[in-house]
Order: sequence, then C-alpha cells, then structure tokens
Amino acid sequence: MAIKAASRTKGTRGRIVDESLRLFNEFGEPDTTTSLIAAELAISPGNLYYHFRSKDEIVETLCVDFERAMESALLRPEALTGDVDEVWCQIRDTFDVVWRYRFLYRDLNNIVTRIRSVEVLFRRILDLSVESAARACARLAEAGEMVADERERRALADNLVVVASYWLSFEYARAPRRPLGEAALRRGAFQVLAVAAPYLRGRSRALYEKLAEEYRVA
Repeated sequence: MAIKAASRTKGTRGRIVDESLRLFNEFGEPDTTTSLIAAELAISPGNLYYHFRSKDEIVETLCVDFERAMESALLRPEALTGDVDEVWCQIRDTFDVVWRYRFLYRDLNNIVTRIRSVEVLFRRILDLSVESAARACARLAEAGEMVADERERRALADNLVVVASYWLSFEYARAPRRPLGEAALRRGAFQVLAVAAPYLRGRSRALYEKLAEEYRVA
C-alpha cells in the first residue's frame, strides 16, 4: 500500500499522530500498542480505528512527515555553496529531524522489514542522503577545503550516512537502560563531521578542531 500524505488539523486524527510520535519515541514503536495510544488520549480504541485501521498506518503517516522534514534539511540551498559552516548547519538540521523521529532510527530494521511502504520511503531518504553528502564533499573539494578524489568522496558519503543513520542505535545499545538525551544527538552530529576530518583542510579543518574542543574529543 502506498503512503499517502495526510492533510490533517489538530483534531482527533492529528492528536493521535502527535501522541503516537511521543509514545514511539519514549517507549519504542514495537512496545507501543494502539490500546496504549487510545488510553493516553482518553478515547476509545474504536475511535482510534475510525481514523487509522492499524498501528502501521500511523507509522506510515509519521513517515510522510519525516520524509518532508528530511528533504527540507538535505536540500538546503545554502549547503551547495561549499561553505563548511553551512555544511555543519545542514548536519545539525538533519540530526534535529533524526531526533524528532528517533523511534524510526531506534527500531529501523524492524520497521522497514515489516512495512513495505516505509522500506521504499526510507530507501529514498538514504539515496538522497548519500547524494547530498557527496555534493557537499564535492563543493568542499572545489573550494580547497577537502582533499579527496571522487572515489574517496563517494566512499566518504556512504560512511557519513551510515554514521548518521545508526548513531542513535549505537547510543541505545551502549546504554539501553538510560534514556537518550539531546547530548547523544549532538555527539552524533559531531561524529559525522569527525568521519570527514582526515580529508579536511583550511577553515573546514579549523572548524573541526574547534568543535573537537567543545565536545572534549581528544
């Protein structure tokens, strides 16, 4: 079933989506039931099923919003200038989206295996992420801020997206009983830049060194 964008107000349907996102992020999507969502909203399960036939449909609706937000972050026109500060802003904007929809990244393999439409959507996002990273690297190279040939930049683009996509899973696995905080998000954004650090020169390298001090990374 194809994902359809939902035009919704903050009526019952919108409240269901918002509350589902909160619960998915707090408890994980697999451990959040439609009964829990309905109970938290003080509505009947029947009312919830009037708007969504299953929990998967709620996930699909959230993923439409996620895709739009991620496209907005990845297609920032400012990041095409080759200015490292703009690239860093793009990385942070991307991680802000990851944080807002962190349930998806925490349970990514489970969700994409179970829901075919989300699998297709997330593959589009990964492809767009790699292309965006490759473009940013190319612009930095053109500006003399990165020393890497095309093959190295392509491999680097893949690695940047791998770190961005699985950072929260790594943080969760490292301390599964500790709630994820925004500090984990900031570390993830820095680690993406750190992957590129060996190739950076000039202002880009200086920015990395400055951020390394801020994050107290040796």
